[in-house]
Amino acid sequence: MHSLLLAFVAAVTSQPDLPIVEVRSDNTVIDRSCRVVVPEGVVISDADGNGVIHIRASGITVEFAEGAALRGSEADAPWDEHAGIGIRIDGQSNVTLRNARTHGFKIGIWATHADALTVEGADVSDGYAMRLRSTPQAEDGGDWLWPHENDRHQWMERYGAGLYVERSSGVTIRDCFARRRQNGIILDRVTDSRVFDNDCSFLSGWGLAMWRSSDNVVTRNAFDFCVRGYSHGVYNRGQDSAGILVFEQCSRNVFAENSATHGGDGFFGFAGKEALGENPGPEGFSVERAGCNDNLLINNDFSYAPAHGIELTFSFGNRFIGNRLVENAICGVWGGYSQDTLIAVNHVEGNGEMAYGLERGGVNIEHGANNLIRENVFRNNRCAVHLWWDDDQHLFRTPWAKANHKGCAENVIIKNRFEGDDLALHLRDCQGTKVGANLMEGVKREVDATPGSEPEEVLVTMDIFSPPEYPAFGERRPVGARERLAGRRNIVMGEFFPWDHESPFARRGTADTGTVYEVFGGSDALSVVLNADKVMFTWEEPRDGGPNRFLLGAPAGVHPYAITIRDGPWSERFEGTIVSALWNVRVFPWTIDPREDLEGWRAEAQGPEAMEATANALQLKFAHGGPRNVGLSDEITASGPGPDRFGVIASTRLKLSAGRWRVSTLSDDGVRVIVDGSIVLENWTWHGPTRDKAEFIIDRERIVEIIVEHFEIDGYAVLTFDVEPVP
Repeated sequence: MHSLLLAFVAAVTSQPDLPIVEVRSDNTVIDRSCRVVVPEGVVISDADGNGVIHIRASGITVEFAEGAALRGSEADAPWDEHAGIGIRIDGQSNVTLRNARTHGFKIGIWATHADALTVEGADVSDGYAMRLRSTPQAEDGGDWLWPHENDRHQWMERYGAGLYVERSSGVTIRDCFARRRQNGIILDRVTDSRVFDNDCSFLSGWGLAMWRSSDNVVTRNAFDFCVRGYSHGVYNRGQDSAGILVFEQCSRNVFAENSATHGGDGFFGFAGKEALGENPGPEGFSVERAGCNDNLLINNDFSYAPAHGIELTFSFGNRFIGNRLVENAICGVWGGYSQDTLIAVNHVEGNGEMAYGLERGGVNIEHGANNLIRENVFRNNRCAVHLWWDDDQHLFRTPWAKANHKGCAENVIIKNRFEGDDLALHLRDCQGTKVGANLMEGVKREVDATPGSEPEEVLVTMDIFSPPEYPAFGERRPVGARERLAGRRNIVMGEFFPWDHESPFARRGTADTGTVYEVFGGSDALSVVLNADKVMFTWEEPRDGGPNRFLLGAPAGVHPYAITIRDGPWSERFEGTIVSALWNVRVFPWTIDPREDLEGWRAEAQGPEAMEATANALQLKFAHGGPRNVGLSDEITASGPGPDRFGVIASTRLKLSAGRWRVSTLSDDGVRVIVDGSIVLENWTWHGPTRDKAEFIIDRERIVEIIVEHFEIDGYAVLTFDVEPVP
């Protein structure tokens, strides 16, 4: 670490003698120290996409006046339509930006080649976020993020950021705040810098994301609830969201005393495609020991993740010390292909509840070598420590694996405490695993080892582990500050963000008999205004501390509506269409693959094992069940098809007006929609939850016949259908 990181520099107090600069138009240039004011209520869009305010001098201080805020979009603009850049700094050093408030932009603040930049007290809330297509009932695979590319600003262009700093060193980012946007802080090729006392939480992407950034100190920040791809008890994918994301050769960083709970991952690190040799590196680049290496993660809280507390793979020499890793859905630590990792004195409890296969529990390392796991407390995990080798031919062929891979070998597990775990040690095709001085209490099984993988018991010295000293900037103590929100059940996702558990929050869902809206955190002042013809709503009182629910229903037909939900100054407006129709639903097990013999498969729908029922909506959330699990009829519930290899053929007749109509489905697996004998939508494949849309035209008002065909092979299953007029 450079000396810059070895001393805390107190915040510079406001300078009362700064001249005033009033910002009224795009491309305002600031070239001297000043205090920025913006007329109240003024919206200044970044028309040319290069920034509204341009700071074009080094060594200056730019301070926003109390209450001044730069807004690039109207307050009620859809989140996925926010665009442009609020403040641009390019090629200027020693700039101090204080109390900047930028709202309604895709990028709040963007700094390039800005050595010794200080950003303090910024509020970059209310910016760009992708609309999430996953619902409480089913995941949509289109919501997954792709963090593997950023050399050409892909993160910025695809996902936005509150604060984006690139190609700079000696940067200080402190006391900044972000809500209601996708990403908080992004560091791209930033070195020798410090990030502390920030709160970028309740976002739908990353609290802090780092790309090719090394030798930085990140301490005492809150990056909680940076999450997507989660519905409690239904699915837990995380979709590559994270409290802290570290990609493509970020090394020698310190992450200390941060709270990154309830993230898709708490901490998500990956060596990078260049490190693996999958993308070409610069001339002379070697993949030998390439990765996100020698990072220190100490005294952080990485709990309650839909996926992993810490994921850091294909990397060397990292240290995970004194962290809290509690109730992560898949595992506490996922360290595939990691080497020389130290995992010490962590608290690892209750991990693996919603695991995927054998990746579950406390510490999971595939193809890891020379890793040391010592003096941790493992408690009530599905499996405390799981090490294994498997025949991973694709990765074996990468240049990284050819240069670095040692198999699952020479790992050491000593002086840990195992309490109540289902299985303490699971070893599969491992070589040279050494164990010693581990204490086991109430463990259901101590060791499960494949032949030849049995661990070697070794003598262990009585030395006590001494955690390393580390720099810790900041005054806040975010670890434990949100204790009242412990547990993944408090992750409540909407169309753009998770609920912050402070302001009222509304989201749309579906029910078997109509459309439902849920309102979390509402008060006695909660009210609903419905603008629709023939649509009615029923208000359900909250139960067991749950949300208020408003159930919409309508008679047979297609009924557009708008609904505004208010609670004091807060309001949320939704628009939609209710399609009320009586569906004939036929379900059946199949033996003929519908992708190979469609007519044979359809014939099985008429066979003796097929069963029929009627439904008011086609909203079948099978999850990991089948037709017997969705309440179609008492008969089907008792003896209908099970969770795999079943088919659904549903039909209805619906009166539609002349014009263009859109059908949309959410399916896993294959789906086909036929309108009056013509196929209008088809995704007749084996796939995960996927949303498909298609349009068709009705020449005159008439009754049309709609048939929906669906097949499920295995695993998760869902089938929903909606139709609405195209404006």
